[in-house]
Amino acid sequence: VIYIQGEQDRVIYEFTIQYTTDLTENNHSYVNNINTQEGGTHISGFRTALTRSLNHYGKKNNLFPKGLSMTGDDFREGITAVISVRVPHPQFEGQTKTKLGNSEVDGIISGGVGEQLAKYFEENPRVAQTIVRKGLLAAEAREAARKAKDLLRKRKDALGGGGLPGKL
Repeated sequence: VIYIQGEQDRVIYEFTIQYTTDLTENNHSYVNNINTQEGGTHISGFRTALTRSLNHYGKKNNLFPKGLSMTGDDFREGITAVISVRVPHPQFEGQTKTKLGNSEVDGIISGGVGEQLAKYFEENPRVAQTIVRKGLLAAEAREAARKAKDLLRKRKDALGGGGLPGKL
């Protein structure tokens, strides 16, 4: 379990992250103890920080093979995160308050959490390497699925003509 907390510009944040063998991303986010089911700027800041930190760590330690591009979805596969943010003047989108709209929160979370994640990965290289390896498996599976899909499309194109005109 990775636990991060901090404060910047009167925005207080707490993050708990754990990776599982599951294939889906599972986020529980709260702003001022209000459940934000649709996410918002604090979720996008967290995703940016996580992706940037893991990409930086992987490139710095030569963990990525040549030609394989990593995406945020690769790193977030199997993640369970609980995200709690306290914002002095929250601006929610919609009446149900299920999505945070404060644009400044994105930058605060992205910067603060990114710094702390980078520090955590440097202090715990085994954890960071395990997460990067899990992301690499997800990226390889994504690439294999894309190639299989492309092959299937080419095969259908070759068999689909039949020598008959398009309109009869």
